Amino acid sequence: MVKRIFQLFFLVVGVTLGWQYGERIFELIHLPLFSWDKIVTAILGGMIALAIAALFSSPFVMWFRWLEDRLIKTPLVDLVSGVIGFVLGLFIAFLLTPAIGSIPVVGIYVQFFASILLAYLGFRIFFSRREEIFSFIPGLLARSKDREKDRSGKASAAMEKKVGDAKILDTSVIIDGRIADIVQTGFLDGVIVIPSFVLEELQHIADSSDVLKRNRGRRGLDILNRIQKELKVKVQVLEIDFDDIAEVDSKLVRLAKNIDGKVVTNDFNLNKVCELQGVDVLNINDLANAVKPVVLPGEVLMVNVIKDGKEFGQGIAYLDDGTMIVIEGGREHIGHRIEVIVTSVLQTSAGRMIFGKPKALERAL
Repeated sequence: MVKRIFQLFFLVVGVTLGWQYGERIFELIHLPLFSWDKIVTAILGGMIALAIAALFSSPFVMWFRWLEDRLIKTPLVDLVSGVIGFVLGLFIAFLLTPAIGSIPVVGIYVQFFASILLAYLGFRIFFSRREEIFSFIPGLLARSKDREKDRSGKASAAMEKKVGDAKILDTSVIIDGRIADIVQTGFLDGVIVIPSFVLEELQHIADSSDVLKRNRGRRGLDILNRIQKELKVKVQVLEIDFDDIAEVDSKLVRLAKNIDGKVVTNDFNLNKVCELQGVDVLNINDLANAVKPVVLPGEVLMVNVIKDGKEFGQGIAYLDDGTMIVIEGGREHIGHRIEVIVTSVLQTSAGRMIFGKPKALERAL
């Protein structure tokens, strides 16, 4: 249909131009004039226009389909704010027409470029500040979010879960691999959401020329395949992207806000960003630390000191679960298995660290 409209437009323009200016062209090339010259020139103009339309119709249709797809996927608030800003910029340019048009010789050109500049400036300002501008219209924002949920693979209907049950996986937690075991145990309920931009990043890593990155990417794809096929959990792949945002972490935060979901990650920085943005986050490192055996100050542990620490005289040991123990005065015991008295425990989202000192040193004191 778009192609037919495009061709019809060119046909009408060609026939009109042939009818209006065809006789002048005949006069310029010194052809004899007849009473039906206008009809001939109109037909010739239409044929030439149709030939031109045939050359450009396919590229135009492709561009139009692309534009249509982008507009359909654009949230209502983004679309409305952009249009309002564009129209407001043109209106301001119209108000400046008398002043700009009075400029000798170049007035019309200055007016043309001023209109383009102000329209673009209005569009950018309204589009970038759309949430603030429309914050006083809660209903419009709510409808926009509902529409974005529907266009995001119709998330609400497809998930068949109440809002907030969605668990959005980021790239790092997929590559980590532990998420599959956590899902298998049943600790994650609701729907596992995998955004298309996360899949694209994972595929990009899997296609990397670096061997380590390529192996990590392929491992992530294998983990997703296991979650989707082997585990009894509902997995929803959302065909969604935010073209105005470049970083994947920021896209995850935006998506979590839109569908009121929770981000599942093991990235410490993303964890902090989610907390600052008011987005619920599930850090699997926190879960891993929570299920580790509780160690209290004063307890005695039997460990192997394997290397020296950063500070003078320190030794480093590890528990079976990977928890690092910093031993004051443990450097001289490197390569030996000793008893260590726990002095303090530091717990963060990045992991757990235990500080202690050799029991033999305590006896000596």
